[in-house]
Amino acid sequence: MPDSQTPQLVFRERPAAGDPDGLLVLHHGRGADEHDLVGLADVLDPERRLHVVTPGAPLRVQGWPGKHWYVVPRVGYPDPDSFAGSFRALAAFHDALWERTGVAPERTILGGFSMGSVMSHATGLGPLAADGGLPARPVVAGVLGMSGFVPTVGGWAPDLAPRSATRVLNAHGHGDPVIGFDFAVAARELVTSGGLDLTVLDHDGGHHIAPEHVPAIAAWIAETLPPR
Repeated sequence: MPDSQTPQLVFRERPAAGDPDGLLVLHHGRGADEHDLVGLADVLDPERRLHVVTPGAPLRVQGWPGKHWYVVPRVGYPDPDSFAGSFRALAAFHDALWERTGVAPERTILGGFSMGSVMSHATGLGPLAADGGLPARPVVAGVLGMSGFVPTVGGWAPDLAPRSATRVLNAHGHGDPVIGFDFAVAARELVTSGGLDLTVLDHDGGHHIAPEHVPAIAAWIAETLPPR
């Protein structure tokens, strides 16, 4: 459970049509909020088999609109203190969500766009045991990364050896001017070297979710969380 120093995240959700076959948690990008990705629920899960949740990040950054998961001194290298605070808040949120819905981590996909993709990688591919002051994270069914990266940040490191059951989808634009395509290459090499199942989707555009990728992403979600 969160302690008194852990912020409670606000969220939106779209329940499944019946008993859910799994959970899809979508984390928004820099400067957006919990409303940003909830509209993707019916697009990515048209049969409404899954319980879809979109949490809002805990930070406000002066001079920027919306909400943020961490401060950005340099792309690819989150500020350690703000990253750690959001990691703890998001871990508490995920834990409470699993308890509330009764859906287990192994029936959960953690996904997101841009900065939200970073947090999905961090909470989905990190150590199984508490490390560096950050809480342990269980094995999930999948990590859906759209236009993001695996962070390089003090106090956190990926630990893929015990996560062979986790599938990863990496979607990125070759012309992304915000998070360069080299970050996608690095993430893919990491996932492949760790022996995890990897699906790659490329497009020629910039920093956005490519509409032509949506059917493939929806199919990957259905394969990762098939009917019980």
